[in-house]
Amino acid sequence: MSPASSTRVSQALELLQMIGIPREQQNERSALTLLALADIKPRKPWRSATAPLRRITEMMDWMRDQYEVRYAPNTRETIRRQTVHQFVQHGLLLENPDQPERPINSPKWCYQLTPAALKLITSFGTTAFKKELGSFLMNPATGDLKARHRNLPREIVRLPDGVTIQLSAGGQNTLIRSIIEEFIPRFVRKPRVLLLGDAADKEVLSNDLALAELGIKLAARGKAPDVLIHDVERDWLIVIEAVTSHGPVDQKRKNELTQLFATARPGLVFVSAFPDRKTFTRFHAAIAWETEVWIADAPDHMIHFNGERFLGPYS
Repeated sequence: MSPASSTRVSQALELLQMIGIPREQQNERSALTLLALADIKPRKPWRSATAPLRRITEMMDWMRDQYEVRYAPNTRETIRRQTVHQFVQHGLLLENPDQPERPINSPKWCYQLTPAALKLITSFGTTAFKKELGSFLMNPATGDLKARHRNLPREIVRLPDGVTIQLSAGGQNTLIRSIIEEFIPRFVRKPRVLLLGDAADKEVLSNDLALAELGIKLAARGKAPDVLIHDVERDWLIVIEAVTSHGPVDQKRKNELTQLFATARPGLVFVSAFPDRKTFTRFHAAIAWETEVWIADAPDHMIHFNGERFLGPYS
């Protein structure tokens, strides 16, 4: 898969997470399905998304032709049952909008993005996205599913100042909890949490006043890191990505974050956090130089990717 293709797949995964798609559907297959239904080719911007009618086999052919990912013919039912059905339930897709009475065993059974989903997708990466995301999540088509999510167990996270917050349970949020409760006490001298994301709700904490004091203005929340911490004693801005399925601080992401915090007064420290060494091994070749790695199941140690400092900002 080319770098441009990998970027689009990662972005599609990020979008699915923000929508609140269940963790079982947060994978490459689902990301490619979303891209196929929006007709987003590797170098095509999100704002140019469309909503073609597509059957499962047509989606698979498109994935092969545009992203060089080949699924065996017998994977068709996996895509239907383990991705497309969930997209329909979540208000992303319509079934047979051209012929709603089509027999269920028809080979012409097809899917199309809902108008609300298309509007959301075309706004991805723009200043309008946060508003469109809120509108989409309030859509009656997703109401029942979201209500069930709210009744699931929550991750209770205690911040350094003693305040507790709730994150949706499991997945990436378990790692985010470890960052707050295990990484910070070990490696941050006087912490102040500025941003904290949630895999389902995307943002649960944003200290806008403190961000402004440090010269930080975030125009597009979707590009922000999972966790942002100010080490007040050393005046460091510690930028952390929680990596369970995608999204370490590779060179591209490092450049994005450097630009995002270009106006910040403190020096920048970039950290990729992983739940375990097995997950880290999948991504180690992509880690950018002059960044740090922390692994939650070995919390007393860090891996330092080169440089004259073990932990600190680079000029």
